[in-house]
Amino acid sequence: MAGVVVREDGRLLAIRRADNGAWELPGGVLELHEPLQDGVKRKVWEETGVHVEVDQLTGVYKNTTRSIVALVFRCKPSGGTERTSDESTAVDWLTPEEVAERMSEVYAVRLLDALDSAGPHVRSHDGKRLTAVQ
Repeated sequence: MAGVVVREDGRLLAIRRADNGAWELPGGVLELHEPLQDGVKRKVWEETGVHVEVDQLTGVYKNTTRSIVALVFRCKPSGGTERTSDESTAVDWLTPEEVAERMSEVYAVRLLDALDSAGPHVRSHDGKRLTAVQ
């Protein structure tokens, strides 16, 4: 699960991952007995230092090669200070254009989908490119 944090000015919170250097949205694995919204709040804070309020589900994304399904929630920042972590080497607020430039298609679409009120979106990908929904 992951959180798309949208500031009032429309900028989106992103991290540069420590393990592969890729720009992505903050997120990760839910703890076994953790409610979804609590997991989103925890992962965003752990990776960025930003506290959030979870707004709504904006997408469901299936990685067909790794059998992983990610739930993505739009969030609003509610405090904290941006900082890096063991999982992130940079934290930045990006414009939608910068998201499209810096991120691979399968991650950029998650942030951009969160700006669209037509969701929640359901998409599949092979880890690199979007594919037909399966």
